[in-house]
Amino acid sequence: MFRLRRYRYYVFFAAIVVFLLYRVARNSEQWETVAASFPHVVPPPNSKPPPISESEAKSHVNAPLKGISSQDDELPQRILDNPPKDNYPVKIPTLSDSKNTKQTDGNNDKHIDIGLAPNTDGSSQQAGVLAYDHDGATKVTTPPVINVPDKAVGQGVKDAGNLADKVIHWKKTPENFPVPEADIIPLPTGKPKKLPTIQYAFEKESPEKREKREARQQKVKAEMERSWAGYWTYAKGHDELSPVTKKFRDPFCGWAATLVDSLDTLWIMGMEEEFKEALVEVEKIDFTVAKRPEIPVFETTIRYLGGFLAAYDVSGGKSGGFDILLQKAIELAEILMGAFDTPNRMPVLYYNWKPGFASQPRRAGTSASVAELGSLAMEFTRLAQITKENKYYDAVARITDAFYEWQERGTSLSGIFPEQIDASGCNRTAQSELEAAVNSADAAMYDKTDGDSNQSTGTMMDDELDVGSELRRKGQHAGSDDTDSHMVKRSVKSSALNLNVARKKNPITGKVELVAGEATLPECVSQGLTPGGWGMEQYSMGGSQDSTYEYFPKQWLLLGGLEPKYKELHLKVSEAVKKWLLYRPMVPDDRDILFTGKIVTSGEPEADATLQYEVTHLTCFIGGMFGLGGKIFEVPADVEIGQKLTEGCVWAYESTATGIMPEGAHVLACRDAKNCHWDETRYGQALDPSYKTRDQSVDEYYERKKKEKAQAKAKAALEQEKEKARAKAALEQEEDDLEDQEDQEPKHGLSSSKNIAGRPKNSDFDQEQLDDSQPDDDDDFGLRKRGPISDAGTQAEDASEKSRIVKNKKVKNTAVESEDMEDSDPAPGFKNSKSNQVPLQEDEDRFEDDPLRPLTHKEYVADRIKNEHLPKGIVDVNSKAYILRPEAIESVWYMYRITGDKKWQDKGWKMFEAIVRHTATEAGNSAIDNVLATKPTHLNEMESFWPAETLKYFYLLYSEPNKISLDDWVLNTEAHPFKRPKTPFGA
Repeated sequence: MFRLRRYRYYVFFAAIVVFLLYRVARNSEQWETVAASFPHVVPPPNSKPPPISESEAKSHVNAPLKGISSQDDELPQRILDNPPKDNYPVKIPTLSDSKNTKQTDGNNDKHIDIGLAPNTDGSSQQAGVLAYDHDGATKVTTPPVINVPDKAVGQGVKDAGNLADKVIHWKKTPENFPVPEADIIPLPTGKPKKLPTIQYAFEKESPEKREKREARQQKVKAEMERSWAGYWTYAKGHDELSPVTKKFRDPFCGWAATLVDSLDTLWIMGMEEEFKEALVEVEKIDFTVAKRPEIPVFETTIRYLGGFLAAYDVSGGKSGGFDILLQKAIELAEILMGAFDTPNRMPVLYYNWKPGFASQPRRAGTSASVAELGSLAMEFTRLAQITKENKYYDAVARITDAFYEWQERGTSLSGIFPEQIDASGCNRTAQSELEAAVNSADAAMYDKTDGDSNQSTGTMMDDELDVGSELRRKGQHAGSDDTDSHMVKRSVKSSALNLNVARKKNPITGKVELVAGEATLPECVSQGLTPGGWGMEQYSMGGSQDSTYEYFPKQWLLLGGLEPKYKELHLKVSEAVKKWLLYRPMVPDDRDILFTGKIVTSGEPEADATLQYEVTHLTCFIGGMFGLGGKIFEVPADVEIGQKLTEGCVWAYESTATGIMPEGAHVLACRDAKNCHWDETRYGQALDPSYKTRDQSVDEYYERKKKEKAQAKAKAALEQEKEKARAKAALEQEEDDLEDQEDQEPKHGLSSSKNIAGRPKNSDFDQEQLDDSQPDDDDDFGLRKRGPISDAGTQAEDASEKSRIVKNKKVKNTAVESEDMEDSDPAPGFKNSKSNQVPLQEDEDRFEDDPLRPLTHKEYVADRIKNEHLPKGIVDVNSKAYILRPEAIESVWYMYRITGDKKWQDKGWKMFEAIVRHTATEAGNSAIDNVLATKPTHLNEMESFWPAETLKYFYLLYSEPNKISLDDWVLNTEAHPFKRPKTPFGA
């Protein structure tokens, strides 16, 4: 026993040793892998570190390591508290042309320049960055120290402080598909046109109305202050606050999404101290490092790039003095521009920013969403206007041209686009056919020339082909007179030779050479935008499509009406929406409201299109879009449609238990939009898809139950007959036994030792006990009491008693066998039941309590409404949550500013009170799980658009009309206001 126990300890310790060895080996591999990702140049023997001043050295020692957070559980705290003192300064990455990218070695430390442009405004000639104090003054702060260790095989990591240097940074690389300078699309030139007035001409308000409005505005601001304080306290520097647990999340890239998204809101609400404090955090953001391997281009553009530019505009622009905002916008834009480096210049919407991937050629996706592709225009256009750099406008103008060309070419629903788009620019069907033909031609050519190709060229090896001569043999033009016959290595098995050949200028020799395609991209048959994905095409104004349509009229405003394409795009979209998607729902109070649905088609909408009557929160932006478009393009009917669309979303808010609209639901459309009244029967039928057969099923159930009952009764009657027959047979048998017994007994005297009942005489037998155990004559069991035969009895008495027993035997048996089973004390509500009864109920039909009974149509409808808490008019709710979305209040704000009707302020206030009542937490506001429940659960998420959009629209609804006037500003899809130009572009 002792030996076994000792071995068990040996095994345990051996396992620990093996595990530790495994971890050591893994850690060594990880350090080697990370170190290998950095280029290593052995420094010259006499190299010295660059000189630095004493003050700089002291500041470097005390500077925190960039990119390292105290949240990192794997980082020893000593690294944060005691950084190495022998580090040498390294310049903060600056955007610059790739030609200037350099590495400077010094004592095993490296200066790393990853391509960020140097500051040219003279405010900071050193590696410092601008930081704004509470007084608005600027100061130069010292950059963090980055120490890149030697990569010494077998030596491991020399200093744990070098952890910060293992982070991979983005760096600018040469474009694979650059746009020639002469082909860059410039901003429209000329003075912006005089456009129609958008805002209502508000009259001066009375003191009472002003007091009411300002009181509401202050309550909105108080909500913003509470949410901002929660974010600043518990999530500063991170993307989002978790308002229930008071922690943070980084669903984007960890670039402080809520902070950047809220900058213009802080300024608009007069929270200037918080604004300046936030700028100190802004300067810390390093866009060359992300917590995600891929940058979501759409979300990053509308939240970050839009946030910086709007904050720059509302804070005074160039004269405001907050240059850090524009600087950060440019830094981010330079990184995002890499996403446009594709053959057709359509962006990669999830951009892998790491140099190893970013430097490789790639194409745009084959299943891009309309919204993500088309909602980059305003941000890059505004950046181009401020910086006067046409390359930013060129990037998005090409996307607009692609949409415009597709709209002209025609989609299945003329005017609007399917939800998923193939933006790759490759016609794969045509390409497959072409490659098949080329393969066949190549095979024939190789069969013909095999064996003498080396002799014909004199220089070609087995795996080399002269591209020029090869093309000439096939009858194709190989190049002009100044083209050299360039030797291109390729496998003889490849079939892409003729498809991949292109003429390119060698940057070293300056000569034009024939190059066999790209490193990883096969040649393709080009095409424009087409439907992407698989299966049916979907068309709607909802998620994945919304903001592209929103941007058409807004981009027209931002460009001062100088680009007519955006007007044409919008007008065709609005006509398509009115023809295909617009519908009026049937609601209890017959309100004249509108929604837009979703069309699903295989590509032949006239034959197979189905319209889903959906109601989604994301689609609520469309009221504002129709109102804005109707004003600037002078279509009054569209303004009216916009009001009805906005009323529809207000109704959706008012209908639920919380007073908040769900993320997604479905309603029942009116048969006639001009004459629509509530129809309870039709609504019930919409709730019950099986209404035609449900009552029939119930009838069939009753018929089946009646048949089963009749069969049970018949079976019970048969069993009774059988029981009677058995009883009769038993009686006859007993009579025969008695007769036999009578024949065997003496006819005279009392010589028998037994009485008539067959019980032996025994003086010890307690007769009184027998008497007490037998029921009386009138007992419920009907048994007659019989005493023992007296010794003095006569033969006549004996015979008489026997005769009485025989005559009454049948009565006794039936009483014992049937009446003995009768309930002496039946349960309440039941009669005395017999053993041969099938149901334990009364005789009448009672199936209502049967849990297996199918519901009637009326019962089914009532059950659905009760269990699902369905508001009347809503058929189903496929997404019950509310995540603090702004789209409904956005359209309410547009309607107020456009029409001047103060009813929109009252409607908005009810929405605000309901939202705050159900979403407020101690540290902010949280998304909720179910707007149909009176007490929904907090989901512990506060999206950055809560302070950026939702609270901003509520605040502006109760601001003076000239605050962010629609005649001076245009807001992007994240509610970031851009200044509308008044002077000629380029001036």
